[in-house]
Formats: sequence, C-alpha cells, structure tokens
Amino acid sequence: MSSRPAVRQLGRLSEISQVAAKHGFGYFFDTHRPPGIRSRRAREVDISPVGSNRGVRVRQMLDELGPTFVKFGQLLSTRPDVVPPDIVFELKGLQDDVSPFPYAQVERVIEEELGLSIEQLFVDFEATPVAAASIGQVHRATLPNGRRVAVKVQRPDAPRQVEADLELMYQAARLMRERVKALEFIDTVSLVDEFARTIRQELDYRMEARNAEQFHRNFAGHPHVRVPRVFWSYSRSRVLTLELLEGVQLRDLDVDTYTIEERRRLSYLIAEAWMHMIFRHGFFHADPHPANIMVLEQTEQIGLIDFGMVGKLTDEDMSRLTGLFIDAVNERIEALPARLAALGVRYPKEQEAEFVAELRDVYYRYYGASLSEIDPIQLIREAFALIYRMHLQLPTRFVLLDRAIATLGSVGMELYPDFNVFDLAKPYARELMIERFTPQRVARRAGHEARNMASMLRELPYQVHDTLEQVRDGQIEVGFRHEGLEDLFDRIDKVGNRLVIALVAGTGVIGSALLGVFADSGPHILGVHVFSIVGFGLSMILGLWLAWGVIRSGRL
Repeated sequence: MSSRPAVRQLGRLSEISQVAAKHGFGYFFDTHRPPGIRSRRAREVDISPVGSNRGVRVRQMLDELGPTFVKFGQLLSTRPDVVPPDIVFELKGLQDDVSPFPYAQVERVIEEELGLSIEQLFVDFEATPVAAASIGQVHRATLPNGRRVAVKVQRPDAPRQVEADLELMYQAARLMRERVKALEFIDTVSLVDEFARTIRQELDYRMEARNAEQFHRNFAGHPHVRVPRVFWSYSRSRVLTLELLEGVQLRDLDVDTYTIEERRRLSYLIAEAWMHMIFRHGFFHADPHPANIMVLEQTEQIGLIDFGMVGKLTDEDMSRLTGLFIDAVNERIEALPARLAALGVRYPKEQEAEFVAELRDVYYRYYGASLSEIDPIQLIREAFALIYRMHLQLPTRFVLLDRAIATLGSVGMELYPDFNVFDLAKPYARELMIERFTPQRVARRAGHEARNMASMLRELPYQVHDTLEQVRDGQIEVGFRHEGLEDLFDRIDKVGNRLVIALVAGTGVIGSALLGVFADSGPHILGVHVFSIVGFGLSMILGLWLAWGVIRSGRL
C-alpha cells in the first residue's frame, strides 16, 4: 500500500515530462530528468513560427498541466524578479477556467459544511454553475428571504490534489536548485513555499469572505462601485455565499455596442475604482482581470468579484512611496536606490552604481514626455526587465501593485485606445503628497516619532545594564574581519621562506666546514671529507637559489 503514492507520483512526473516536451521543453528533461523518468524528446512537437515565443509555450504548458500549475503560473506572473519579462506578461493571460464537477458532489460539500441539505437552505439552487475554477465553482441560488446569491463551492478533491501537486513542485524545485546552474540566483524552494502558503489560504473561503467584507465597507455608498455583501450564516471554509450582482462580466462585454465616449467613461470608471483602493484605503484588489469586473445593469456602475488575491499598503508604505515620487520629480536619481531599499527592495550592494545608471537611463528616456506620449504597458515592461536583469528582490505587496496597475492599463486600453492609467493616477498622487504634509499629519507623525524616542530613552538604561552584565560574565564576543591584507600575508610568507632557506644554507656551510676540519675517518677526496663536499654543494645551491629569487623580486 505504501508504494502506491510513489507510483502515482512517478506517473504524474512522466505526464509532466510529456507535456513539457510537447511544448518544446524536452531538452530540460533530457539533461535534468530524475531517475526513472524516460525522455520524451522524440514526441516533442515541431514549434511553429507563431509558437516560437517561449512565454506562449510556458503558458500553454501550465494550462495543460492542470489547475494547480495554472495557479502557480499566476503566482509567477507576480514575480518579475525571478521570471523574464516576456514570460511574466504571457503568464498574466492564464485563465483559471476548468470543467465543472458533478452536482451530487456540490450537494455533499454544502451539506457537510452547513449541516443542512440544499433544499433546506435555499428556495432555489441552479444545478448548472455559472463559473468553474481550479478550487471551486459558483452557482446561483435564492435565500428564503428572496435574496439572490452566488454560492461558491469548493471541489471535494481540491486539498488532496493541491497537496499532491505541491509535493511534485517541491521535488522539481530541489532538482533545479541542485542541477540548474543558470537558476542559482533564484531560491526555487522558497518560491514554492510562497505558492504553497497562497494556495492553502485560498482553500479557506473564510479569508476571501473577510476580504470581500472589507471591500464592501470601503465602498459602502459609492455611486459607481458595488461590492457584494457576505452572508456569513451560509459561509464556511469550503462554501462562500455572496450577494449576486446582476450584470455582464467585462470579458463578455460587446464593446462594439458602446460609443467611444461610453467606452472611455467605463475605462476611467474602472481605473478610478482601483486608484480609490490604492490611494484612499491602501487595500486593493490585486487581480483586476476582465473576468473579475462586472458591468452592472445600472447606468455607470461596476461590480467587483473574486477577492482571493488582495494587496495591502500600510500608512508608512504610502509615506515612503510619496518620498520616492518626490525624489523622482526632482531628478534626485542617486537617492532612488535608498528610497527603494526603505520600501523593502533588495539588490546586491556592489551593483548599486549599475542600478543608479539603469534608473537614470529609464528616467531620462521618459522625462519631459507628456502622459499621453507614455505607454504605461511598455514602461512597466521595461521596469520588469530591469528587475529581472538586476536580480532585484521585491516585497510581494509592491509586485502585486505593479501587476494590478499593468493589468488596469491593458484592460483600459482594450476598451479605449487612448487610455492612460498614469494620467488618472497623477491627481491622486498629488493629493496624497499634499495630504502627507498637512499640519495635522505632520503633527501626528511628530507625535508618533516622539513616542518612539521616549520609549527608546526609557529602555536605554536597562539595555546599558544588560550589556555591562554580559561584559562582566564574558558573554560578549568581538569578531574581526580583515580586508585587503592578502598581499601582506603573502609577503610575510615569502620572507619566512627565505629566512628558512638562508638558515638551512648557513647551517649547511658551518656543518660542512666543521666536518671537513675534524673528521679523520671515512672517505676523503683531495684531503676533504666527502660529506663535507656534499654539504658545501647543497648549501651553495640553496644560496644561489635564494640570491636569484631576491634579484628577480627587485628588492635588494
């Protein structure tokens, strides 16, 4: 019985290798395949000119491998620090759409989670789902009070399938870390760890419910944005019940029936909703995909759905972003690396000069251009290229922010070709800058810093006392690290070697002389003892070697 999981894993690895070969990546399994996996290179399909783009092939491969790998691809699309820009932009197109699971399983999950049958819980429940994804699917239903709701039900085998695929991903991550030199700068195991945390959180619908409730509070009373309310008594870890928004998903919208002015208004309405989230609340929907935005029946109103992926910015993050913006406006390029470091961006210190040069190049390429002349997608693509080229490490919240803005830009341009997300963000950023420096905010920050300083001063005597006690008890160790002393040590070694040779040669001469004077027995040549002659010869050779070394060094 214990061998069956291993057999299933081997079969799944074989399947993965076949799919990878099919999409043009058979060479990897030829050179890095684990024992027991046969190469499928012979089955590799010919890559057409259209399919020669590696990003397209990676996206198609992950899509064919199944739901967990689609989710992993979506995570990789938020990591421009480890994935090349062309692949990042292709992975953004991954759709989490799969075949629905049977209605009988839906009934079982709901009854297990809520303790009652569907007939007891709902007046009406549509057996055909309106959407199906890797983790679950959504059904329309009606509550006893007449409210129309959307019920999201998790797949019964989702946790088991996710854990099985995660185990395979960990195996692949360890394999790449050990064998693929080109990926040494990526901590592949940590990348899978991040994905495992994310997808395990998605398996608990209560977290998505809390996100939805937060958005509902933030947009309460907003004239143009609606967020469904959560029905907590009908929600559990595997069942989520939300208010049903009647409308059309943006991806299904027939834009040809709209005038150009209506399309412009809709594109800016969507972007304004995200600017409101980012600059007003610091809590934003991190996946503004056309499938997650609905155009409602009411005039000029949109609805938001799917709250599994969110980003959070603290008040301190917003202050630091404001400082970054001010330095950029005032051409203080040299200050930008420090600003970025304060935001959590990590880069090799020895590459700081190169980093500044790259930033200056990007800056002067766009400085002075009007917003209408800047393509936001191209600008963000260049930023992603810089991130990957410099191997920068970005905090997840800022990568999600970049991704959200990039997605907004592409969605807006599909609706309205002249759409520019930066044009809309500028007044929000200006207002944020002004707000950060109002007397009230300055006084509040000053009070906060004063409290921090008072706390430090209060703790200082105790810290000094603890340090002195550690010194008394011998618990403090001081470590020294020398730099640039290698040449000195090398010279000391040479001097020591020469002294040893000189001593050996001198001792040999004296010993040979004494032997020649006092030794009467033993072999002699021309009245001189043979060992004395040999000693003189060896000492002469050592002396000449030492003299030649000193002359060659130029240090007489």
